[in-house]
Amino acid sequence: MAVVRDLRALLRLRDFRRLLTLRLLSQGADGVYQVALATYVVFSPEKQTSPAAIASAMAVLLLPYSLVGPFAGVLLDRWRRRQVFLYGNLLRVLLASATAGLMLSHAPDWLFYASALCVTAVNRFVLSGLSAALPRVVDADRLVVANSLSPTAGTLAATLGGGLAFVVRLVGSDSDAAVVLLGAFLYLCAALASLRMDVQLLGPDPELVQPRLKAALSGTARDLLSGVRHLASRRPAARALAAMTAMRFCYGALLVMVLMLCRYAWSSTESDGLALLGLAVGISGAGFFVAAVITPAAVGRFGANGWMAICAGIAAVLELALGLSFEPAPTLVAAFVLGLTTQGAKIATDTVVQSSVDDGFRGRVFSVYDVLFNASFVGAAAVAALMLPPDGRSVPLVILVAAVYAVVALTMRRRFT
Repeated sequence: MAVVRDLRALLRLRDFRRLLTLRLLSQGADGVYQVALATYVVFSPEKQTSPAAIASAMAVLLLPYSLVGPFAGVLLDRWRRRQVFLYGNLLRVLLASATAGLMLSHAPDWLFYASALCVTAVNRFVLSGLSAALPRVVDADRLVVANSLSPTAGTLAATLGGGLAFVVRLVGSDSDAAVVLLGAFLYLCAALASLRMDVQLLGPDPELVQPRLKAALSGTARDLLSGVRHLASRRPAARALAAMTAMRFCYGALLVMVLMLCRYAWSSTESDGLALLGLAVGISGAGFFVAAVITPAAVGRFGANGWMAICAGIAAVLELALGLSFEPAPTLVAAFVLGLTTQGAKIATDTVVQSSVDDGFRGRVFSVYDVLFNASFVGAAAVAALMLPPDGRSVPLVILVAAVYAVVALTMRRRFT
């Protein structure tokens, strides 16, 4: 298979292997940590979860970070990215351990959310840095393939981490704090993995590095403005980001719907609902894997815009056809489809952004990318909270999501043709 041949070629590159190992450990830990938070917020027996409660939790965790996200990009273009990975993961070890302690002590919700927010904020530095560093370890000819395999492998690692968290939660322990501590251990492994790379390897160029915090933050507004101008001047990247943001909105709205269906409509106990949610996550992960296999060839044939149009069009048709039944089997098929189309579009978007944006701006642009992701996700959760009944069944929400997918498909198709 072509994907196996491409993977072998990339794995011969020592620095790519090391960056990939770091990504797998880091995103695997993210999957463990995020599932622990979800089960604590949504599936705890003492909590009566509603769509509004889920939306509030997402807003608390993501919106404050979104205000800081662009500043992270400035620092990624001014600090050695290898050091960001080392110290960022060590910091997450401490913060995740603190979150586990708050769970065990039944601390007030606001304190728990504050701790989780800090972990999420550091996570944005790491993920943006991984994307910004990838062109430093592969050549331009292999960038599309690397974007297909590396981020997708990270997403699969997060899915496997989430699956491991589900297993530990259901079989080995009913303590969410124990699952969070497992995530902290994986963050420590990621920090150690970063030490295998040279400090200068991942950029930015030495003349751009400002190791002192005061020097790095001075002129931040000017740097951010120049980053936005740079993105605006790279119209293919700006269009791809806009389309991906809309698709992320759709994914967020459907995620809240599936959470409520698993919690109330499809199960009578919290453990049954958690098992169903774990199954949906695993099936969606299978869609991510298929996207990694077929996207390089699809982008080669249709172009990045054409492939994004196809992904959005497939999602629009099948999400509507499968989602209106609100039954487990069709919804799980839809989870696979959405995993495939969302990840396929993301691979194309990452490639367009990386190939269109200069290295000195990549950290800032990918941080803006993350802010758009988070803001659209929170906006989707808020819309879902307004439209979803307590059991999660909402025909208008399914139709709205299909319409957004259709608009993206038509818009990107015009750019393709």
